[in-house]
Amino acid sequence: MLGKAKIKQIKSLEYKKFRDEFGLFVAEGEKLVSEILQSNLQIDSLFCLPGTILPNHNIQANVISESEMKRISFLKTPSAAFVTAKIPDRKINISHIGDSLSLVLDGVQDPGNLGTIIRLCDWFGIQNIVCSLKTADCFSPKAVQATMGAICRINVFYVEPDDFFNNIDKNISIYGTFLDGENIYDAKLSQQGLIIMGSEGKGISPETEKHVNQKLCIPCFSDSATKSESLNVSVATAIVCSEFKRRKFL
Repeated sequence: MLGKAKIKQIKSLEYKKFRDEFGLFVAEGEKLVSEILQSNLQIDSLFCLPGTILPNHNIQANVISESEMKRISFLKTPSAAFVTAKIPDRKINISHIGDSLSLVLDGVQDPGNLGTIIRLCDWFGIQNIVCSLKTADCFSPKAVQATMGAICRINVFYVEPDDFFNNIDKNISIYGTFLDGENIYDAKLSQQGLIIMGSEGKGISPETEKHVNQKLCIPCFSDSATKSESLNVSVATAIVCSEFKRRKFL
């Protein structure tokens, strides 16, 4: 049976203040929980409904009722499995940033977009994401849910942008996405460097833009006078990452 103190602690993990305090995050759903159980992440507590089948692991599961699962769940429809896990202590190695393609997120504020971008990086083989301090927390319940397990495999770092850019190799290619940039399908693209994606409403900030040495644009192919002004940041990230990776095979 779940105690009141444990329920209170779990529900507090909706907020970054308490995630930082306890060093924990939550994940729900049999697929996502299974991914976490098979990863190198350290498990704090595992909860499941009677009869739930999870992969082999050494964690003692707490079997709880549906009503108890509803009390701790962050989903509209609670699932059969729920886990609290330790937030990993990942340290960025600036000397190796730029050895391959890495993504930089400048103020992406929607946790769903952030989680989707983490999942995209997992798909396209981009191992590192560097986030400004104004970017959403990747360990919020909504972000973790949107990663569909990619949070186990992708390194996400939070930095002060100026400190980060001032300490990386000056010869690194730094790409940024802008409405007035060069058509990405015509531009020369490298398999090493940084790709910067800006916030949903404002794009790349002026403070970060000054570090960009190649501006790119995803062209609009619509002839309509009332076309959309911009793309969702996660959609734009998918297009950009796909084009960079496509070039690898040309």
